[in-house]
Amino acid sequence: MNTRILNALKQTTLIEEKQKASHCFVEDMPPYAINQELSLKEHGRVLSNYFFKNKDIYISRHNRYADYPTHTHTFLEMNYMLQGHATEIVDDKKITLNTGDLLLLDEGSTHSIKALGDNDLLINILFRTKNISINLLNDLRRSNNIFYDFLLSQVIEDSNHKRDYLVFTKKRNTEVQETLDRIIDEYYLKRDFSNSIIKSYLSILLVQLVREYPLNSPHQENKSSLLAIKVLKAIAEEYKTVSLEELANRYNYNKNYLSNIFKSEVGQTFSEVLTRQRLIQAHTLIASTSLPIATIMEQVGIKNKTFFYQKYKNYYKTLPSTDR
Repeated sequence: MNTRILNALKQTTLIEEKQKASHCFVEDMPPYAINQELSLKEHGRVLSNYFFKNKDIYISRHNRYADYPTHTHTFLEMNYMLQGHATEIVDDKKITLNTGDLLLLDEGSTHSIKALGDNDLLINILFRTKNISINLLNDLRRSNNIFYDFLLSQVIEDSNHKRDYLVFTKKRNTEVQETLDRIIDEYYLKRDFSNSIIKSYLSILLVQLVREYPLNSPHQENKSSLLAIKVLKAIAEEYKTVSLEELANRYNYNKNYLSNIFKSEVGQTFSEVLTRQRLIQAHTLIASTSLPIATIMEQVGIKNKTFFYQKYKNYYKTLPSTDR
């Protein structure tokens, strides 16, 4: 890890100074970062997607010296123990992390974190389901791995294999830790194209975790799940022109039958998933190129300008011009 970054992470912040003096939690987020409506329903803090404005992955160091209250979130979270140790309570289960350990938390899992000490550095890495590549899942399908099951459950609503969290303890092979260090360096150095590089490193990290941590028991996907993955892969690769009718002909299924199977397995309609994929591609082009919005719409397969702006704002909570 970059020495300058590591030294900066060790520095005490103003909030930490307050927590160290009082041993009480000090709010470190603006009000709009907490979903008040969901928080009332869940009887706890529910963190929203505000972290992802203009970035796909959000990273922060956890504040020390006070217990962090029970909370949940609408995204995936990794807690990486860069240095020292931490105690977390995840869904009423006590988990201890030591240097090099990694905790992966599912959307909706509930957890709290006991107070960290001077030499404890816990790194939070937040990302959303859309950062899990369908192509990556397809490549890993034969891996027979517990982490593959976890990733699959993020895009296929499989309640039989749904897990709230996974713990990866440090192994002698430092490959995973090296990739995590690169992700952290890229995030804090703020160099050109860092967002794209971090997304690539995240895909590498997911593959490394699949390779390093074996499945406890064999698992075979059912026919419907495999069909849904085929459709998802087609959407990921052919988002500009793909249609449900064309895929139904390709796979020799009735269009309505394929539509129902897809909705049952994925939890969203074909149209909803296709629109999301097109928006993701548009967002990437808006943030990384100077192409006119109309040209970007054409390249991702969206013709209606009003539809595009409405869906973009609903998904990213901002306008295309703002992201540019």
